[in-house]
Amino acid sequence: MDSITGATVANASSADLGTVQGSAAVSVLKKALHQQASSVAQLIQSLPQPPLATSGPVGTQVNTFA
Repeated sequence: MDSITGATVANASSADLGTVQGSAAVSVLKKALHQQASSVAQLIQSLPQPPLATSGPVGTQVNTFA
């Protein structure tokens, strides 16, 4: 919640949706949340995928009796 300040959240949560200011506050909050979600998705996609284990007891066998 770094890019979304507490004031933005407070304005949107206390806004009267029947007013222009209230609608604008909610719209700004939605856009900020969407931008943050897309940034996080890009960061997750940029992480390297670890290779799967192909030999040895760790990661290649499943203990079905546990």
